[in-house]
Amino acid sequence: MQAEIITIGTELLLGEIVDTNSAWIAQQLAYVGLDVYRTVTVGDNLDRIGNAVRDGLANADLVITTGGLGPTVDDMTREGIARATGRAIVLDEGLLEEIAAFFAGRGRVMTDTNRKQATIPAGAEVIRNPVGTAPAFAVEHQGSLVIALPGVPHEMRYLMEHAVLPLLQERYGLQAVIASRTVRTCGIGESTLGAVIPDLMEMSNPTVGTAAHPGQVDIRITTKASTRQAANELIAPVEKEIRARLGEFVFGVDHETLAGTVLELLAKEGLTLAVVETATQAGIAGALLSEESHADGFAGGCSIRSTPALAALLSAEDSAPSADILAELTRQRRGASLGLAAIDGLGNSPDEQRQVHFALAWEGGSSAAAPTAWRSGPAAQGWLVHTALDLVRRHLLGLPVGHGERTGATR
Repeated sequence: MQAEIITIGTELLLGEIVDTNSAWIAQQLAYVGLDVYRTVTVGDNLDRIGNAVRDGLANADLVITTGGLGPTVDDMTREGIARATGRAIVLDEGLLEEIAAFFAGRGRVMTDTNRKQATIPAGAEVIRNPVGTAPAFAVEHQGSLVIALPGVPHEMRYLMEHAVLPLLQERYGLQAVIASRTVRTCGIGESTLGAVIPDLMEMSNPTVGTAAHPGQVDIRITTKASTRQAANELIAPVEKEIRARLGEFVFGVDHETLAGTVLELLAKEGLTLAVVETATQAGIAGALLSEESHADGFAGGCSIRSTPALAALLSAEDSAPSADILAELTRQRRGASLGLAAIDGLGNSPDEQRQVHFALAWEGGSSAAAPTAWRSGPAAQGWLVHTALDLVRRHLLGLPVGHGERTGATR
């Protein structure tokens, strides 16, 4: 069986709101064994909504829409579904009473515009919404099913969990589940990684695919099985083989982050990390601060665009100190076990000549990653942040780094 998700709202097309609904719905459908054929986003236009629903019903067994069920004139999902399925729009008196009661229970008076929310395509099955004013509904059409859900995330999620998923499981007798595992890597490019696991990427169940992000490449293992346990048993040997082939480049799985991994390793060793950065727009400190677990492992940081200004702040003897010297100075200043530096070493040079230098210092020694070209933009900054954090990870795990380690004070 195949499903299609249609998110509706001009604000999505304008980028004013990020569509998180379709990703969440797709995950829930996967849990009950439904494959998502595609996702589509359309604006608040009756013809486009109708066409999208009509196409979805022609391609998939199940179409789920989200958004466009509000009380205003630009909320056109009801009308779009009615048009796609050849139905009239009717007023449901029972729904009207429920909506009025919803407002009364909150000490408010229902306006005339809210009457629209009590209208549905003729013959639709109402899915009542106890957490909002936009009732959902389901319409069967030529053997396929379209379900309209509100766009407000907490309302959509409630109805999905409490009404839609049970409805689908009962209607289709769903037994199979789709499960996935994401292996996260850093320090290796997608093309290089793909050359290491080409045979695994040709498998049919589980399937293996890659997705590149700034500074990391994810490997997703997806399988379909009769039970969650059976799915996990199919995934486990593939994950084991991936780890065996990629070894030191794997830093975590699923929702784990590189910053979180570093903080966890610091906590295990009872260590702390201080950061100094001129090239990463406080990205390293930001990544560490965004983690809730093991927050004590981050001893603080300093981010200044000018290397001479940073040198003065840290009382360096040289106005243009090396990255390892700055890493050691910030370690001492913060009283940390480790000091990490990501420094734009040629801040006054043309962009094409600028390099970023990475160093990690501890009492009695330091290590450095290979310098990399300075680049601007979120994606490039992501690479720089991951390079710096990976230097810490490798040190804590005893893995090799780009330029090796040196012993002796770095002051």
